[in-house]
Parts: sequence; structure tokens; C-alpha cells
Amino acid sequence: MDNILKYKDFIATVKYSDEDGAFIGRIEGIDSIVSFEGESVEELKFSFREAVESYLSFCKRKGITEVQKSYTGTFNVRINSDLHRRAAMTAKQSGKSLNSFVKESIEQRLEHIH
Repeated sequence: MDNILKYKDFIATVKYSDEDGAFIGRIEGIDSIVSFEGESVEELKFSFREAVESYLSFCKRKGITEVQKSYTGTFNVRINSDLHRRAAMTAKQSGKSLNSFVKESIEQRLEHIH
């Protein structure tokens, strides 16, 4: 089983707890902490869908229109010095800034995943 569940535009990470004898999940990419659990995979999936629907209802009641976490568009990436140098040189040879090169590289990688 993947450790990721998807429902609507939401994803959740899942771990198994030996102590509880259950799968425990958490919805990612939102500003609230929403968790759910299930003793079987089917129960877990059902609980996840219920958690998403409950969260959406909560947002609607509170007038929250931005249900997904907002991102600024900037982040820092820590890489080793050799990879940094190679990326900078490749960007320069392509006539691009390092920022543009990294942005395009991420976009291309995401296109292949989805």
C-alpha cells in the first residue's frame, strides 16, 4: 500500500501504529490539523473521505474560501555543492538564471509524474 491517499483535491499521509493496531492518517496541504484512522484499508479510506467532507463543511460554515494551504512561491533547497555548481553552470550555458532553470526542471518533472 502507498503511504498516500487521494480524494478530491486532497492528499493524506498514512502510518501504521502497532500500539493502536490501526492505520493513522493526516490530511496534508491544509492549515488545520485533520487526522483520521481505520483498522483496515477500507475503513481508513472511508474515514479519510469522511474527514475531507467534514473539513469542507467546517470551512463552508466558517466562511473559509481558501481550503487548501496557500504557498508563497518561494522556498529554499539544500543541495550539495557539486549539484549546485552543475545546475548553475547548466543554467548559464542555457542562457537562464539558476532560478528559471530550477523552476523549469521542477515543472518538467511534475509533468512526467502526472
